[in-house]
Amino acid sequence: MTRHPPAIDDESLIAALRLTAGQDPVPAHVSAAARAVFGLRLPGAATARPVVTPAPRGVRSADEARLLRFTAAELTVDLEVTSMDGLVDLAGQVSPCPEAGTRVEVRTLHLTESRELSATGQFAVTGLPPGWFSVVCHRPERSPVVTSWTRIRP
Repeated sequence: MTRHPPAIDDESLIAALRLTAGQDPVPAHVSAAARAVFGLRLPGAATARPVVTPAPRGVRSADEARLLRFTAAELTVDLEVTSMDGLVDLAGQVSPCPEAGTRVEVRTLHLTESRELSATGQFAVTGLPPGWFSVVCHRPERSPVVTSWTRIRP
């Protein structure tokens, strides 16, 4: 009679390999955060990547607002990030101006705020916690466009 070793699951195997290699295990809060972010993925969405934006002329202090730009093939998302009292405010514009019924979601690891775009493609979300965020633009009859995750510090 042939004896087979007991079956081992993936997590146990990885833990055994880490112990053998002498590495510490990944902290539980790091694994939990990774699972939470993985759950926020949007299969089929186009990713808008960050691009460098020059400081606008006439701005007295670059410390007051942070300007971010994300572009995908046919869409640009511009964001102005400000912090006050430990919270973050975002003012944004999607261009070219999208069709009626377009909305954006500003996502953090803990909450999602949804806004209809104005006729000029503008939106604002206030009172966000500092940390990681992403913006999703949902357009009627088209695939969503999602910005890469970006960290905001107050």
